[in-house]
Amino acid sequence: MNNNLGERRGARSHGLRALALAAILAGGSFHGMSNGADASVVVPTEPAYDAVPQGIPTAEDIATMLNVRFHIGLHDALKIGEAVLQAAQRDAISPILLLAVIAVESNFNRFAVSVAGARGLMQILPSQHRDIVLHASDLTDAGTNVRIGSSILHDYLEASDGDVHDALLRYSGGAKDYPRRVADRVSVIKTAFPVQPRIPASETAAQFQ
Repeated sequence: MNNNLGERRGARSHGLRALALAAILAGGSFHGMSNGADASVVVPTEPAYDAVPQGIPTAEDIATMLNVRFHIGLHDALKIGEAVLQAAQRDAISPILLLAVIAVESNFNRFAVSVAGARGLMQILPSQHRDIVLHASDLTDAGTNVRIGSSILHDYLEASDGDVHDALLRYSGGAKDYPRRVADRVSVIKTAFPVQPRIPASETAAQFQ
């Protein structure tokens, strides 16, 4: 597994891009999805950072949701929204999934520190990811933390052949109930964004099992 951010930006697979839209935004199949997802939901190879496909929330949408549902100040909420969308596009991960992981990990508290020393929004553990964290000056910064956490999750998705359930187990260090907890947050968060892309029913059959 290569966690070097600079070397992987051009190596995003079409299968994971399909997963990004199909599995999460449609409430889709986290477990058992493969890289053979329907081509109609594949994101273009190198989307512009400011290009938000129909059905994807904007940074302002995310900020409003975080402010109303999680009581995060609008200034910090907007920074989180921008960080999530940039990381989601770069790493071909649904922004809804990233938001759900953040909700489980830190409840959107960028200053959160676990007893094991994991830090920030996505609870980055410096001792486990020294190669990435080495040049990160501030893990309380939303952009820095989400960029690193999303990159780690992307690597786990690739190592799991696109199986989100397995990738989430890896991200959590093997916590058995972690995928279910993330799934619960996905269900809550996605209701804040009513416009969703249409995904074939075959892509949404089995969730998190």
